[in-house]
Amino acid sequence: MSAATTPLRDIDDAPPRERSRPQGMALPFDLVLVLGVLGLAACSLVAIKSSTADDIAGDPQYYVKRQAVFFAVGGLISLAMIKLDYSRLRVARWWVFGFLMASIFAVKLIGTTAKGAQRSVPLGPFQFQASELGKVLIVIVLAAFAAERGRRLQERDTTARIMLLALIPAAFVMVQPDLGSSLVYGAIAFAILYFAGTPARHFLALFALGAIAISIVLVAAPAAGVQVLHGYQKERLTSFLHPSADPGNAGYQQNQSLIAIGSGQKTGRGAHATQTQFNFLPEHHTDFINAVVGERWGFVGAALVLSLYALLIWRALRILTMAKDLFGALVAGGIVAMLLFQVFVNVGMTLGIMPITGIPLPLMSYGGSSVISTLLAIGLLQSIYVQGRSSAAMKGRIMGH
Repeated sequence: MSAATTPLRDIDDAPPRERSRPQGMALPFDLVLVLGVLGLAACSLVAIKSSTADDIAGDPQYYVKRQAVFFAVGGLISLAMIKLDYSRLRVARWWVFGFLMASIFAVKLIGTTAKGAQRSVPLGPFQFQASELGKVLIVIVLAAFAAERGRRLQERDTTARIMLLALIPAAFVMVQPDLGSSLVYGAIAFAILYFAGTPARHFLALFALGAIAISIVLVAAPAAGVQVLHGYQKERLTSFLHPSADPGNAGYQQNQSLIAIGSGQKTGRGAHATQTQFNFLPEHHTDFINAVVGERWGFVGAALVLSLYALLIWRALRILTMAKDLFGALVAGGIVAMLLFQVFVNVGMTLGIMPITGIPLPLMSYGGSSVISTLLAIGLLQSIYVQGRSSAAMKGRIMGH
């Protein structure tokens, strides 16, 4: 039977190697996952330092110092999550959903506008982007709801409610406008349904509805005089198909990104990375940080970064199999989808195979909300790991008697 037709059951056991390892030698966290995060953090700081030295007059370390602070704060939150019994979040799911919606509404009421979008709330020197934190919160909400309906996961009503819970905040986020984050919410919902064992026929129905919705947004609504998407959003979604058609406007960012990555070749251009140095590449420290890596360190540098992401995804999937219950497994699955979707879309848009949607590269792009939220998700994974090992050890002692 396929994973899409077989629901996950409560997982109370760990792989044999985990049970046989002496408990006195075990670390209270997944060390490999930590090393992957530290590797990406180091790559982020190096890439941001090299690409923003001339961005702020008189303070060449401005961005790298702030990014280091974001990593420090996120690291402390991640450590605190290890001590938390994540199953408590299942009980508080509606409080979590309420906070998610309240934070999104707060952005609309008191948020600041930058580059035509109202996406963040000022908190002193820090700009809080609710949609970034919402990616982690929606994982918790959807996983808790699915776990509560563990015996009804095959029902059409369960699938509809899970999608509705995801689409409500996604719709409000898209209005900000933040199309990229709303797409991440959708990817998370599909992943939760997949790992929960939703029947394949439900996915086919959802894909059909999605195709109809896209047709309405891009064709039918504009023909009726209703513009659902902003003009620049439609240009971004379509310009990647023909980036050379308007190289000075809609296709500019993608063309400059391709030039940067292509010029890096095998080992990069180092200090001669002119696309970044002379600001030909827009948003080089945020959305297009992967192009910076490709130009400065070439294929070798890009392969290193992607290898670290592969390490993160592998450990997250391994933690999924170790989870002590269905809720933990679904949370881990949702986090896998959150990370994998963002990496795929961000790297894809820098290579010209995906549209530009403003999705950051997790733990690489500059930005406090993204970094802290991603490290919060890593902390949740560590909590699931710790609880899973503890449950397996307890079961082993009981069976030993």
